[in-house]
Amino acid sequence: MTSDADRPLSPARGPRSRMIALDRRVFEAVAARHWPGADRLLPRLSHAANHGRLWFAVAGALAATRGPRAKRAAARGVASLAVASATINTLGKRSVRRTRPALDTVPLVRRLKRQPITTSFPSGHSASAAAFAVGVALESPRLGAAVAPLAGAVALSRVYTGVHFPSDVLAGAALGAGAAYAVRGLVPTRSQLPLPGRPRAEAPALPGGRGLVVVANSGAKTSDRVRELLDVLPHAEVVTCAPDGLVAELEKAAARARALGVCGGDGTVNAAASVALRHGVPLAVLPGGTLNHFAYDLGVEGPRELARAVEVGDAVAVDVGRFRSHSGSGYFLNTFSLGVYPELVRERERWSPRIGGWPAGVVAAARVLRSDQHPLRAEIGGTERTLWLLFAGNCAYNRLGPAPTRRFDLADGLLDVRVVHGGRRPGSRLLAAALTAPLERSPVQTTARPRRLRVDGLAPGTKIAYDGELTSAEGELLLDKLPEALAVYRPSLAT
Repeated sequence: MTSDADRPLSPARGPRSRMIALDRRVFEAVAARHWPGADRLLPRLSHAANHGRLWFAVAGALAATRGPRAKRAAARGVASLAVASATINTLGKRSVRRTRPALDTVPLVRRLKRQPITTSFPSGHSASAAAFAVGVALESPRLGAAVAPLAGAVALSRVYTGVHFPSDVLAGAALGAGAAYAVRGLVPTRSQLPLPGRPRAEAPALPGGRGLVVVANSGAKTSDRVRELLDVLPHAEVVTCAPDGLVAELEKAAARARALGVCGGDGTVNAAASVALRHGVPLAVLPGGTLNHFAYDLGVEGPRELARAVEVGDAVAVDVGRFRSHSGSGYFLNTFSLGVYPELVRERERWSPRIGGWPAGVVAAARVLRSDQHPLRAEIGGTERTLWLLFAGNCAYNRLGPAPTRRFDLADGLLDVRVVHGGRRPGSRLLAAALTAPLERSPVQTTARPRRLRVDGLAPGTKIAYDGELTSAEGELLLDKLPEALAVYRPSLAT
């Protein structure tokens, strides 16, 4: 079969003929060109990119850095690659039946050991490379710049090894970039989303961190974060303590500080918020845990963002959730729940010291969802119900995905309540509830956004979880809000 590039030119074909001729001339120029080291490197690189293996490895390396932006960049890159690959294989390759270039002018040392048998247009490798690199860049321009040369080398390798014409590569790259932007249209990057910028709160400006006392949980991750913070806020005071001494150290720090800082996970931040409320001091949150929901919703991903806010006194007033029952009371900045989730937290704490936080979460979920426990009985709104889960978020969470992940307003005065109704087993019910999350009502779940919620008839010892911490409740349980009760530093959009 003769390819388009090998057919004789016809004057009647006009622009198309000239494009084909240009494509052939560039292909032959690359075939005649010799770059030192490329004959060994580019074929191997092209092979490594088969089925996206190279990009999955890069994504794994980014995720292993444990930086939140790097993890998001890796996830966005893989998602963009998946969309590009699906588009190329279902539409691109079937729409244009173009044969591969003839290999006569390509040196034998460059040729791939196994020649592809699919049609030539567009280049799937180039689409995947561009999709991954652009996806990463949309989340983190710095990481995108680091990945771009590798993506360019993969695209070049497809012409250098003789398996694609240059126009195949350019079209594939354009489709890949388009896939990355399509993913961004469905799932906006964090830079596109509004930070919780209202209402503004009064907080002192602390140049160099003077007057800021930071209490940090002992641990390797918090130690690294604290060292980074001291690099940008050298006058801040840091107190490191074990978990059992956290509250006492927070109380002492709040008594002498102009602003109370905390470094740790959501449970540690919860304890600091309670102390800050009692002492009437603003809170500075440095993420140092596994999830760090509150800090990330504020737009604080690391020491530099926090330092910018602290030095200029940039702060907002946020709501604080509150629960009260016969057996005790407390606050929550993120979430409150009862049902299967407290059991999941207990299992996760059991496994975490042995295998680490994220693997422990997976094991805990598998064990809880496969268990034969019975649904919880409670009275909500005067009606007795059976339920697997009652979730209450402090302010409204994003409902576009299968799970509550992000808040855009931390002072809306609302509770984000979701109830998963009882049934035979929790696993299928919770999965169905996750898939129907955008709906306010479905056969398996109900959602509402009230300002307060009352739950009655809880059996003694009923487990509850708040910001990852565990306790118990019985009898009547009341959930409500303290509107705009806590001043918290956060970087403004202008900095």
